[in-house]
Amino acid sequence: MNQAFDPLNILILAVAVFIFFRLRSVLGTRTGHERRYDPVSGTTGKEAQAKDNVVPLPGHEAKDEPEHMSDDETEKVPVWTGYAKEGSPVAKGLEEIAAADPGFSPKSFLEGARIAYEMIVTAFAQGDRKSLKPLLSRDVFSGFAQAMDERQSRSETLESRFVGIDKCDLVNAALAGRKAQVTVRILSQMITALRDREGKIIDGDDKHVSEITDVWTFEREISSSDPNWKLVATEETA
Repeated sequence: MNQAFDPLNILILAVAVFIFFRLRSVLGTRTGHERRYDPVSGTTGKEAQAKDNVVPLPGHEAKDEPEHMSDDETEKVPVWTGYAKEGSPVAKGLEEIAAADPGFSPKSFLEGARIAYEMIVTAFAQGDRKSLKPLLSRDVFSGFAQAMDERQSRSETLESRFVGIDKCDLVNAALAGRKAQVTVRILSQMITALRDREGKIIDGDDKHVSEITDVWTFEREISSSDPNWKLVATEETA
């Protein structure tokens, strides 16, 4: 009946309480606001979330610094390295653009150009004016819209499926006042077929992969807060 008050039991309970408070003082307690450590990135959960919220804009990126190089050596690497020959008009144009816009990077620009190319070609095939308008200059949009109107008036449909982009190279770069222009040559593979109102193919082939080479020029106002480049000229080569 009085076993709960046995001196041995009271002593064991006292020792357990003492050990609990000692551990609590050393390890602390969880409040629910601790930052979870990410074993992959080596950051806390809050730091990892902050990194996930950063979205690099096309044409702007933090420049990679080679390992084992001093700050002075890193600064001497020209912006055109790996993209143009020293002393060429392209190299000079890239230097001028980077001087006016320190966030400019040929690498991320080309990545953005690839994405823009696929978006524009796909939107044109679908007759999607809403997606095209913010990507094109006024003159280019007018030309695209006219072509889509003519296609629609004939009740024709254009099918365009991307297989991939093989190459995207810089062929020209220049800064005129506050306007930067960069021209790229894009070699792509795609399947295209133009069908009449009955669905018969009148141009292209829905089973044949064609190689297409386009030369596109993009432009951006350097002083503008808008980071996007717009397509201002197109040329298809054989």
